[in-house]
Amino acid sequence: MDIKAFIRELLFSHDCVIVPGFGGFIGNFTPARLDNKTGLYYPPLKQISFNRNLNHNDGLLIGRISMATGLNYADSRRLVEEFSNDIMEKLSSGRQVVFDHIGTFVNNHENNVEFEPEAGINYHTGSFGLEPFHWNPPREYDVRKRVTGRFSRETIKQNSARRNLWRAAVLIPVLALLIAVPFRSELMRQGVETTSLNPLVTAEFENNRMAIEKEIKAEPAAEIYQADAALPEPAAESSAVDEAGTVPVSGIRYSVITGSFKSEENALTHIKELKADGYEPEMQLAPNGFFRVKAMICSSKEQAVRTRDSISGKFPGAWVSTGR
Repeated sequence: MDIKAFIRELLFSHDCVIVPGFGGFIGNFTPARLDNKTGLYYPPLKQISFNRNLNHNDGLLIGRISMATGLNYADSRRLVEEFSNDIMEKLSSGRQVVFDHIGTFVNNHENNVEFEPEAGINYHTGSFGLEPFHWNPPREYDVRKRVTGRFSRETIKQNSARRNLWRAAVLIPVLALLIAVPFRSELMRQGVETTSLNPLVTAEFENNRMAIEKEIKAEPAAEIYQADAALPEPAAESSAVDEAGTVPVSGIRYSVITGSFKSEENALTHIKELKADGYEPEMQLAPNGFFRVKAMICSSKEQAVRTRDSISGKFPGAWVSTGR
């Protein structure tokens, strides 16, 4: 049995491996270093040394042999003892004992065991695959030897009048924009859809134009009136009829819609909110599957638009829809 192989295996994971009756192998860690003379960087190193006085049985080597071979502890200890006695006999006879990838043992003239570790062997697992490499430091440079060039620069004279014109050309459009924007803020709001702070309305309000266009195709008679559409002044007679709530002979009704929801429960919550404000809302299932909430049904377009404008502060997404 090659007990030396078990010793090599244990040296990778342990800092001390004792061979009972012979001595102990000790792993000495050396960090990465730079050889300034050769310019070589060496990786971290775990070198092996030997201590003849560490010859007691700590159970590490024998336990490893027993676990790997399946032998009991007594038989494994007997094998180690025979191995140690064989080494001592060879050394006493003046022969060398070589542990592959560990080192060489000899007896000196004082009959003491000497150990010479094998060069180039590294038992540090973190340095696996790392090799020494050359590092060439940058060459020293004396900044005092730097040549300072002298350049003759002509003074650049700028035309003050031209410079002022450039400043005016930049500042005038900016000032004009700053003055015009507050008075024309409604231009920036055209075509912008806003929503209420009510989380139910924000979550499910039918603001996208694609859904409205699909609905227009499904209901050809319906029309959507935007907030910026020009409204003619209603006649006195028609206003009186509209105020009374009568329906013209044409049968067209104008609905002020304040919300459209996927969930019927959210639509009912919105209806309660409208009732609290004094409206008599109605709920209608739209062709796209949404539950529409009508705050009011008017007999004229003008009345519906006025109603929509009056409640747009609280329900910004309200619109007017026509139907029979």
